[in-house]
Amino acid sequence: MGDRRRRKNLPVLIVGLGRFGVALGEELMAEGREVLAVERNRSLVQKYADRFTYVVEADATDPEALAQVGAADFDIAVVGVGTSIESSVLIAVNLVDLEIDQVWGKAINRAHGKILERIGCEHVVYPEHDAGVRVAHLVSGHLMDFIKFDDDFAIVKMPPPRCMQGMTIEQAHPRDRHGVNVVGVKSPGRDFVYAQPDTLVSSGDTIIVSGDVSNLERFAGED
Repeated sequence: MGDRRRRKNLPVLIVGLGRFGVALGEELMAEGREVLAVERNRSLVQKYADRFTYVVEADATDPEALAQVGAADFDIAVVGVGTSIESSVLIAVNLVDLEIDQVWGKAINRAHGKILERIGCEHVVYPEHDAGVRVAHLVSGHLMDFIKFDDDFAIVKMPPPRCMQGMTIEQAHPRDRHGVNVVGVKSPGRDFVYAQPDTLVSSGDTIIVSGDVSNLERFAGED
């Protein structure tokens, strides 16, 4: 427990202050984490100098530059550079060579991601691809939010379909009839609650549902 709490509060090194790096850093700061941002573009360094704990102008493709900013003292580092695959890979190699425990890499495509994985990045993310997948499932208008995991499993936020409005979870039988699980329900003006068999679902509610993507899509479109 103590180690998990410690890791949750560890400072984070972010290389690259593009949209991804800035959004990541701001969210970490909001959580109370310390953030060291490394960026070689001077105008970006000046722009975000007061936004994070430390902002340093340095070229992270140079291992000496990373050593000088104390990158080796971090347990978590994120390569936010994505437009230049060459720069991204060089930075990732430098961070891995510093034996940082967790190196995260942003990839612009699968080939880029495979390279990052092979050189030692513990985690590779595909923000553009993931955003596209998410929007594709939202444009239908049936879903309010969409998070996909492996093997076509997803969790979605949505208004309840007509087939279960005015019914309890037990009466609607979403698992048996639609192959999905309603895990949470939010009524207007109230917090989300874990769904129980006797939880009543009304037309104005918002529900959290998990299951296979195709089942979720069909369930969301039920009348």
